[in-house]
Amino acid sequence: MIQIKKSQQFINYLFTVLGSFVLAFGMVGFLIPNKIATGGTAGLATIFHYLFNLPTGIMMAIINAPLLLVSVKYLGRQFATKSIMCIVLTVVFIDVLAEIVCLSSLSDDLLLATLYGGAAVGVGLGLIFKGGASAGGATIIAQILVAKLEVKTSYVILVLDAIVVVLASIVFKSIELALWSMISIFVATKMIDLILTGRATEKIVHISSSKELRTLANMLRHELGISGTIVKGEDISLVGHKDIIFILIDKNRLSTLKQFVLAYDDQAKMIVSEATEVLRPSVKEKI
Repeated sequence: MIQIKKSQQFINYLFTVLGSFVLAFGMVGFLIPNKIATGGTAGLATIFHYLFNLPTGIMMAIINAPLLLVSVKYLGRQFATKSIMCIVLTVVFIDVLAEIVCLSSLSDDLLLATLYGGAAVGVGLGLIFKGGASAGGATIIAQILVAKLEVKTSYVILVLDAIVVVLASIVFKSIELALWSMISIFVATKMIDLILTGRATEKIVHISSSKELRTLANMLRHELGISGTIVKGEDISLVGHKDIIFILIDKNRLSTLKQFVLAYDDQAKMIVSEATEVLRPSVKEKI
């Protein structure tokens, strides 16, 4: 059984605590006072907060409690334990900020509240996911349904978020607030991706040429200091060989690479795609 280092476990818990606080801050400081319901249980808790006049943190706890109990069976005890800790922290942070600290709305402008609130929620959730936990709600429901049914996680979350937006429009009697909620969900999703995969600074490049690729590969290595891999393959007609150079390169050097390759063969083909996450594990590290 693979054991995660204690230092990494500490970092994961740190991510979870920090993420819970940022999530709570985004909700209390921007979304809740402006009646903007972001996705998942956070959005539902905001809606129920105005319906039943109860603290938002308590509403989150009530919504997530049965989900977390069920998650132990489908998602594993370790994941469920971290998620329970995350939910408890988020609930405490929300009610402390709202009821004890009495943090007032940081902006009454709906655009600013939507953008900054969505960004804060996204950063919080991203840190929580990075720590190996879940903030409950849509994520847990999605993973349970994926375990039982042949559906995609993203589809389940999309449907659940849509339900929250529709409920927001009904409860708050405002289509406009529901539209603002959709923007906050979009911003949060983008921030989650940014936290989990980082900003794309490298590109994946595949190069094919009718000329000798080994010569081009040697030129790239010696003249540009670029290394890569020659992938051997066959032509689609299956009558000849066709090799491809596979390169990972910083996006700032892409133009230089393109000019160099076209100077070697103006008929060469280059396929460029995003390297959203590049893992370079150290040999010395023990997981």
